[in-house]
Amino acid sequence: MRQASIERNTTETRIRVAVDLDGTGRYTVATGIGFLDHMLEQLSRHSLIDLEVKAEGDLHIDAHHTTEDSAIAIGQAVNQALADRKGITRYGAALIPMDETLTRCAIDLSNRPYLVWKVDFSRDKLGTMDTELFREWFYAFAQAAGATLHVETLYGENNHHIVESCFKALARALREAIAIDPRKADAVPSTKGTLGGSL
Repeated sequence: MRQASIERNTTETRIRVAVDLDGTGRYTVATGIGFLDHMLEQLSRHSLIDLEVKAEGDLHIDAHHTTEDSAIAIGQAVNQALADRKGITRYGAALIPMDETLTRCAIDLSNRPYLVWKVDFSRDKLGTMDTELFREWFYAFAQAAGATLHVETLYGENNHHIVESCFKALARALREAIAIDPRKADAVPSTKGTLGGSL
């Protein structure tokens, strides 16, 4: 069973996350940030990862800590559920259109975290959320999940569409990368024989 639960408690946030990598895209999400909830629901639905997120953070200051820490906890849960990563496809990619916007995402579940982020916004906020925080979310997720992650919006005008296409692209790429390859279900997909650290 590729499932995991994470609790992250700091002076800034209290977060509980549960994932099932072999789910059907069911979700229960409550971060206190409406737009972030909407994006995490998209992540679950389109990756088919069952996702539970309950976060309480210092939103009286701003949304930074809750956004970043939720990504850390989700990434840690995905990492834990992947265990030794035996049998996974490892790589995934998606090209997601959303009206006038087109975003691509490529992921390698290499356990070597890295983010390339080529996404621009024309507004400072979406709802109450600072648009600069979306890069922070993707960076924290990549670090905690042990993923090499490339996200690029090729073109787009509507900032809501840009962000949503990023999360949907990640979801579809992740769905492909975590899938078990029936031809090599008993092997780690690396000539090194392991996916870990800087190997």
